[in-house]
Amino acid sequence: MTRKSPLPAEEFNRIRQLDTCTVSNAIERFKVRLRNEGFVHGSFVHCQFPHFAPMLGYAVPACARSSSAPMTGHCYHDRIDWWEYVASIPEPRVIVLKDVDHQPGIGAFVGEIHAEIGLALHCVGCVTNGAVRDLAAVEKRGFQLFAGSVAVSHSYAHIVDFGEPVEIGGLRIHPGDLVHGDRHGVQTIPLEIAHKIPEVAACVLAEEGRLIELCRSKGFSLEKLSAMLRQSNQACDK
Repeated sequence: MTRKSPLPAEEFNRIRQLDTCTVSNAIERFKVRLRNEGFVHGSFVHCQFPHFAPMLGYAVPACARSSSAPMTGHCYHDRIDWWEYVASIPEPRVIVLKDVDHQPGIGAFVGEIHAEIGLALHCVGCVTNGAVRDLAAVEKRGFQLFAGSVAVSHSYAHIVDFGEPVEIGGLRIHPGDLVHGDRHGVQTIPLEIAHKIPEVAACVLAEEGRLIELCRSKGFSLEKLSAMLRQSNQACDK
């Protein structure tokens, strides 16, 4: 697969200031994917630190297990080839780990040490359907975690593959995809439209602001609401 080019820093930082719901609304205006695609569905992952600012970075996908020991080598964090691959993806980076065990989350691959190594490699967070641990220490360092569960032990946590697309909760994530997450969940932002997101998001927020203002006004009526919603729907159809 062709490696995607990262966004210019100014464009990247403008997107990072937006919450996931606003960005999702903006993406829908471009009609580049179905509305039930592009985000992790349901309860496959939970934001561990909902008070953190939105996370934005380029995906570093891998598959991991914890239910049994690796065929060779040791478990947990000794795969230097994995860390070298992490460093090959544009920064800032988001580690995306698919727990491929029959029962995900028996052990936690990411905890305090893995977060520290990730931060040293300019990673800003991790998305996994598996488990995480050491929440207090990881939170203190500002490393965001989206996980299916929390576990006491690493068990036999180890990387089994990396560098290929993974799917978590209906969201297929490729190496270098732009991953965006906050308390509402995790989504990817198509890089071909990413530079247009802040401008469209500003229009979406302005429309929502006018609708909220109408609802709070003494002059509210269903007729005015209907007219404003028609205008909004026309904008979505363009």
